[in-house]
Amino acid sequence: MELLPGYCIRYGSSLDRALLVKFMQLTYQEMFPDGNFSHLAQTVEQYFSSQTPLWWVEEHGHKDFTPSPHHPTTPPLHDPIACLWMGNAIDQLTGDRHAHIFLLYVVPKHRRRGIATALMQYAEDWATNRGDQQMGLQVFQSNQAALNLYSRLGYQTQSLWLKKLL
Repeated sequence: MELLPGYCIRYGSSLDRALLVKFMQLTYQEMFPDGNFSHLAQTVEQYFSSQTPLWWVEEHGHKDFTPSPHHPTTPPLHDPIACLWMGNAIDQLTGDRHAHIFLLYVVPKHRRRGIATALMQYAEDWATNRGDQQMGLQVFQSNQAALNLYSRLGYQTQSLWLKKLL
């Protein structure tokens, strides 16, 4: 299915765990180049399931695939250039379940082409179609490009995550 001219989106599968870990590591290594992010495999192991859908973006010219969480087979990936991994969260004020973005990543070569914006719209449509009233995500305060994107799309800070090194 076409996401944007030149790009298609397709549903991922449980066979994509290693690639999902790789994309997560790429995300964190950009922000923290000296970090060791081998532990992200545990995050994928703990949270990736049929209830946390994953989509891949590829350039056109590769085999098109219509995303469906119930499709029995998923064709092999051909050089994905972006991914979107969704999860679930509970609003601590209302108790309502809502969509949560675990990962949104576009490889640097394909940035500034509208892919992240299109993926955010895709995520919002997915959440709306399942009845969610809101969507959440976490972003590092130092990731100005992402903060600009989310602000432009209407996202607002609801809380701050604080930590103290011991």
